[in-house]
Amino acid sequence: MKRPLRLLTLSFVLCLLSLATVQAQGTDLLSAKKGVIPGGYNFWIYTPEDYYFTQESTPLVLFLHGASLCGHDLNRALRYGTVAAIKMGRNIPALVITPQNPGGAWSPKKLNDILEWLDQNDYAYDHNRLYVLGMSLGGYGTLDFVGTYPEKVAAAMALCGGCTLKDQSRMGEAPLWIIHGTADRAVSVRESQSVVNKMKQAGITERLRYDWLPGESHSALARYFYTSKTYEWLFSHSMLEPGRPVHRDIDITKGDLKQAYRDMEKRAEQLETE
Repeated sequence: MKRPLRLLTLSFVLCLLSLATVQAQGTDLLSAKKGVIPGGYNFWIYTPEDYYFTQESTPLVLFLHGASLCGHDLNRALRYGTVAAIKMGRNIPALVITPQNPGGAWSPKKLNDILEWLDQNDYAYDHNRLYVLGMSLGGYGTLDFVGTYPEKVAAAMALCGGCTLKDQSRMGEAPLWIIHGTADRAVSVRESQSVVNKMKQAGITERLRYDWLPGESHSALARYFYTSKTYEWLFSHSMLEPGRPVHRDIDITKGDLKQAYRDMEKRAEQLETE
């Protein structure tokens, strides 16, 4: 009886070691994908710590950068945004896709090509919890994507952007939060207001939130990527929720934005001492 017990124990240990190896490979994994989609965007994939144990229940965040990060140096795409927040200590338990736009308007089709590539290459995630957020040019890209593929988006947040779509009739199908500063000199608040006004005229504002921030500049809105409430609001939505309502019970105040970086500094200090 002792030998089978030893064999069983050894098998159990080997199993644990195998699981530990898989977990280690998936821990905080950030990988660059270049040229994997012919004619498409290069992009980063961030894999959260427990991804290999929670794949199909893991949400996906698609982050779209602004014009200043366009180009062919993929490292530039990480200078700010969701992955930058994670690196600074913000806990965002999601698969994060960060594409780089070489220049020009974001293409909804090319963004969708990335999602299809993920499916074809066994990157499992919860397809009922896809979230899109972007700023400036990325704000335009967010609204263009939502207006093109609303059936794929659980919720989206568009910061200081606008919309290039001629047909915006599907914009109201997904929960959407549009935010713009009134003192923005790079992209006028009128760009976001135009989208909201067209949605009002079409009677499709049931799933819309919008805020015009008095006196706030263009760059001030970057703080939204670093506050936990942004992701709390996004993750509170699901495609499975009856009626797909936009949630209005989570507010992001000036105090939250001012505290965002401080919170991450405290978290970074905690991680260093653990």
